Amino acid sequence: MDARELLNALHVAERLKDATRHCYTSGGRRESVAEHSWRLALMAFWLKDAFPEADMEKLLSMCLIHDLGEAFTGDIPTFVKTDADRKTEDTLLGAWVSTLPAPYAEEMRALYAEMNERQTLEARVFKALDGLEALVQHNESDIKTWAENEYDLNLRYCDDRVGFSPALTALREAIRADTIQKIKEADKC
Repeated sequence: MDARELLNALHVAERLKDATRHCYTSGGRRESVAEHSWRLALMAFWLKDAFPEADMEKLLSMCLIHDLGEAFTGDIPTFVKTDADRKTEDTLLGAWVSTLPAPYAEEMRALYAEMNERQTLEARVFKALDGLEALVQHNESDIKTWAENEYDLNLRYCDDRVGFSPALTALREAIRADTIQKIKEADKC
């Protein structure tokens, strides 16, 4: 990628620094999509010993690019995002990816297809970690920022994504324990 193409791509990606998510940080401000993607990649890096057979470069790439569509649509919480929202995001993202030079456009299209199909180890690990990171962030935020449906959602979300891995199952259970503790402490106030 030449310098101008790189800068153009970075300018689009920079939008994720300003695209806020539904979740708040422990400091009380809305989390950005970029921050979510960064910590998701950090989670994958720290869990690499649990998946020695995984292609870590591919997994980290998935973590870094997975929410680039939100540079065009903003973040829509999972519990309100519709199929129409997904289609719009996919269309806008696909159009932008097509403007990238080879081999990046082809590589990104292949990664997005792999993530959507969730057949490979890397795609399944990515998808599980994507949901688990959101749960960790909710547990770190002030419970006053939670929507009413998130009390139940934080107890069951992602359960269907972790069963293939003892490490991810253990992480999900630890996150659930933190959620239960957070709700109990909030009930005391």
